[in-house]
Amino acid sequence: MKKASLLLSASLLFIFSSCVSVQVKDNNLSSTSSSKKPKNIILLIGDGMGLSQVSSSLFFNDQPSNFERFSTIGLIKTASSSDVITDSAAGATAFASGIKTYNGAIGVNNDTIPVPTLLEEVSKKGLSTGLIATSSIVHATPASFYAHVKLRRQYEDIAAFMPTSEVDFFAGGGQKFFNNRKDGRDLYSELESNGFQVYTDKLPTTISEKKEAILLAEDGMPKKIDGRGDFLPNAAQLALEKLAKSEEGFFLMIEGSQIDWGGHSNEADYLIGELIDFDKTIGVALDYAKINEETLVIVTADHETGGFTLASDDGDYNKLNPTFSTGGHSSTMVPVFAKGPGAEFFNGIYENTEIYTKMKQLLLE
Repeated sequence: MKKASLLLSASLLFIFSSCVSVQVKDNNLSSTSSSKKPKNIILLIGDGMGLSQVSSSLFFNDQPSNFERFSTIGLIKTASSSDVITDSAAGATAFASGIKTYNGAIGVNNDTIPVPTLLEEVSKKGLSTGLIATSSIVHATPASFYAHVKLRRQYEDIAAFMPTSEVDFFAGGGQKFFNNRKDGRDLYSELESNGFQVYTDKLPTTISEKKEAILLAEDGMPKKIDGRGDFLPNAAQLALEKLAKSEEGFFLMIEGSQIDWGGHSNEADYLIGELIDFDKTIGVALDYAKINEETLVIVTADHETGGFTLASDDGDYNKLNPTFSTGGHSSTMVPVFAKGPGAEFFNGIYENTEIYTKMKQLLLE
């Protein structure tokens, strides 16, 4: 009886191991060359967005949440090379360049040596590229896709990368880093000399034949609850109209930057307003991908901020009281949502650097 039990256990272990082996193999892009690959990728990053933040879009949104339109969902580990709890710079560099680096690094490795970004790599293959953020465009997340500096707060140095970058469309704040600089450089003129149409008053209603540089605030954009309006979804729509003209395809990164800021300040209304705005922008991306079926939409976060929890209100399980446990980041894993060709490779649990690896394999290999 004991021998039979051992044989049964061994058989079950073999079957389980085989299943695990097959799952890992099936999640390896190189082993599934017959899988359909995307022509375009839209990467949406909810800065500071953990599962409780995502859940708030279900409970506080007067519209159905676009998160529910995804069937492929994974989790990523977010630690940087220097800290268990990452910052946005190291987190975004993991997405943009596929490496673990130290907190504060923008597009450089642990030895402060510049590393190529996915945006730069796909541009060399003829794809169009775009960046959108509700922060300044020189803030950590967007910066990590086009700049290479030792420390994230070198804002003027970061801005100086943009005129000669491979970016075809960008929108966000950050005017003072382009036209009111300590070194006296006028980056507006440099942008125009390098083929950009510069907008500083409002989003244009139509796209031009030139590259688009849209800077609508001195630093970060206004809060959603303070009247920012539909800047993020409208900028996403405008970018898609622009980048879709590329016959080779495109890569577009969209950041809901201020979800993080609401978490840092422990202001639930601020955070939830930004999250719902981001949710609406996800809808724009998914609607585009529904019509343009060669488009992969990925939604994730660099880390969670605030230790945000949807707790009960004084023990009332029918009433939510959003609370926080920290004014900083946390180490919790964060979700990954994917829809479109190649989406199946984003399930499971993996390192944040794999977001870059999977996107690169799907677009370039």
